[in-house]
Amino acid sequence: MNNLKLSRIEDKDIPILEKWLNKDYIIKWYEEPEAWLYEVKERFNEFSFVSHYIVTLNDKPIGFCQYYTCLDAGEDWYGDIPLDGTYSIDYLIGEEEYLGKGFGKSIVYLLTQKIFYISNAKRIIVKPEDENKASCNTLLSNGFVYDQRNMLYLKER
Repeated sequence: MNNLKLSRIEDKDIPILEKWLNKDYIIKWYEEPEAWLYEVKERFNEFSFVSHYIVTLNDKPIGFCQYYTCLDAGEDWYGDIPLDGTYSIDYLIGEEEYLGKGFGKSIVYLLTQKIFYISNAKRIIVKPEDENKASCNTLLSNGFVYDQRNMLYLKER
């Protein structure tokens, strides 16, 4: 999986992301494709605190991922986790032939590395749906632990 790369998303990538977001196995977890697309289109403005990436394998786009500062996102699922230095991630594999082959684990690993290169990054939290066992297992295999009190996955620097 050495040829797996995360590249900053560009406008030319939006049509393939839109295709992926509307696939049944993705929309099940991502629910509102238009909201995700709006966020990407506004990445230099309203959503400049989010870093969006296209995942490529041997230069072929196979997925999407992003990370963001929880303090800037202001969502309501963080529990009692301190927001200073806290980041979260989202990820998907858009091409079915790459599902179940360890690419999700590699994507999360690469995202985690990017975040922990940031000097103020202290932790990463993620809250996939409980039913999304593949995502939950991907996080566990990357060293995240399930925080029972806050009902989320946590990885500290």
